[in-house]
Amino acid sequence: MLLIYCSTKKSSLRCSYQTFNFNFLSLKMAGLYIHIPFCKQACHYCNFHFSTTTKNLQPMVDAMIGEMKYRKDYLQYEKVTSIYFGGGTPSLLSLQQLELLFNSIYQYFIVDEKAEITLEANPDDLTKQKIFELKKTPVNRLSIGIQSFFEEDLKWMNRAHNSQQAKDSILYAKESGFENLTIDLIYGMPELTDEKWLKNIETAMSFGINHISSYALTVEPQTALGHFIKKKKLPPLNEEQSARQFEILIDTLEQNNFEQYEVSNFARNKKYAIHNSAYWKNEIYLGIGPSAHSFNKVSRCWNFAINTKYIEAIEANETAFETEILSIENQLNEYLMTGLRTIWGCDLQHIEKTFGKQLSENILSEIKQKEIAGLIEISGTNFKLTRKGKLFADGIASDLFV
Repeated sequence: MLLIYCSTKKSSLRCSYQTFNFNFLSLKMAGLYIHIPFCKQACHYCNFHFSTTTKNLQPMVDAMIGEMKYRKDYLQYEKVTSIYFGGGTPSLLSLQQLELLFNSIYQYFIVDEKAEITLEANPDDLTKQKIFELKKTPVNRLSIGIQSFFEEDLKWMNRAHNSQQAKDSILYAKESGFENLTIDLIYGMPELTDEKWLKNIETAMSFGINHISSYALTVEPQTALGHFIKKKKLPPLNEEQSARQFEILIDTLEQNNFEQYEVSNFARNKKYAIHNSAYWKNEIYLGIGPSAHSFNKVSRCWNFAINTKYIEAIEANETAFETEILSIENQLNEYLMTGLRTIWGCDLQHIEKTFGKQLSENILSEIKQKEIAGLIEISGTNFKLTRKGKLFADGIASDLFV
């Protein structure tokens, strides 16, 4: 039996635990993802689920609390070692709304006292007052959506912040004691020269940040960017430019003691993102909020991606998600897709033990061909992408799929 006592004294959540006949050390690890589906405005490239109308923000928070109660058993009482507020724009939440969510998290789940608790934030939201409020919550890691330090790039992407706010948000966060920071950067934009891209990387490093996530701009359907390119209002993206800037990114960060521990993620001093690493290592996680996904190794769930439909289902005590039972083949494909993106790679011995000798032998044949092509390196039973292979990560994983 587990009793959890939570208080909000001085506007700060603090929880103490009493255990009876329960061994915490026997617990495995799990992740909790909270999707906040609201933004001030739509970035031209974004295809995540969000709304620019925030009138349902409080009903959404209430619905998320209801979903936590309804699905509190999904993680099977495994200890939550990471909590991630993503979106959308979680920094739009008020202090009171965050406290309501944290009260429910600590009420319904077993949270490790050293859990990594990340909140995604836009630079324009991270005023000194906002950061002061965030310090009153259990949030101990900020993921700041910088994307670029150049004004013209931010306008091109239709970001809500400007170049000065991008820099100020990092300074304010560090001054207030948030040492565990990560920022996002985007490359491959038509007007982004290699010189500007290098300057973006150097500016990020100048703040002493130990984690950087960086992604190539992609054209997604149903986005403004996709529409502009289709109508020839903007030129198509240049794959050679993206590949070149990806290599500039790797070279520059490696020269400054960053480790590329996942295709798009770089860390210094072993500051790996616990939450994202759990995804890539196939750990279980529960997603709360519209469009959020959940995974328990044998099935995958995804919540309704319409805000009103999600809220109405929760209010009516009805299921707000759909479920797919993963076949053995799909479970293996998940393992390959996620594992290959990391420095830890995949293990043939694990594949044979978990999925069968025949599937392991089929994959080994394909792996050896990729090794000859210089895309995969094999060490014992472990295999992972080479530097060259990282340029084609998704395609290589797809070739290995059963």
